[in-house]
Amino acid sequence: MLEMQGIAKFYGDKAVLENISCSFTAGSISLLIGGNGAGKSTLVRIMAGLSRPSAGTARFTGEAASSRSRRTGYLGHATFLYPGLTALENLRFWSDAGGMDLGEDDLLAVLGRVGLAPCARERAGVFSRGMAQRLNLARVLMPDPDMLLLDEPGTGLDAASRVFLHQEVLAARARGACVVLVSHDVAADAPLADRILLLDNRKLAFDGSPSDYDAAVRAEGEPCCA
Repeated sequence: MLEMQGIAKFYGDKAVLENISCSFTAGSISLLIGGNGAGKSTLVRIMAGLSRPSAGTARFTGEAASSRSRRTGYLGHATFLYPGLTALENLRFWSDAGGMDLGEDDLLAVLGRVGLAPCARERAGVFSRGMAQRLNLARVLMPDPDMLLLDEPGTGLDAASRVFLHQEVLAARARGACVVLVSHDVAADAPLADRILLLDNRKLAFDGSPSDYDAAVRAEGEPCCA
């Protein structure tokens, strides 16, 4: 679905990513981990087409190569919500902006998937951080994207909200989406993943199964930064 070859990213003279090569397939969940400043958000923004690499290529393959058929959902650190609008009005705005033309029942169903249907007519500006994050998640889930890129989606979520998040991640994989999840909580999120990628010192230090990652950590004798 997505192939990345020799990706590098520089901001001035500062290297953020160096020689990253990996590929992502439909119907899979990839967990992207690494310490603060490892380049996780930068890599995901490149995958989303929001940032251009300084070197290397990132290209979609197969059916995903057609921009008309490809739907990408990106959840970053900003919520892209309008505080003066209700939860329902926010989704209606993004539905119309994306040409989805969803009716009110459809929008309420999306809010129900993240546990916000009872708050549909409350202004987003009064939401807690966790509720705003759930509404942001509903925004990116609306089009049922083929590629779902989630940059630390668990930020601000309580245990109950994390259940909604995990349910949607698993449901996305089940319908054939490619999911990339940036996480600082490997213990909680690794059980979801088919694969773990570790960024360290600007490079891809590990790319393999969760069981192989656990074995590598045990061999090191100490927890790996995540």
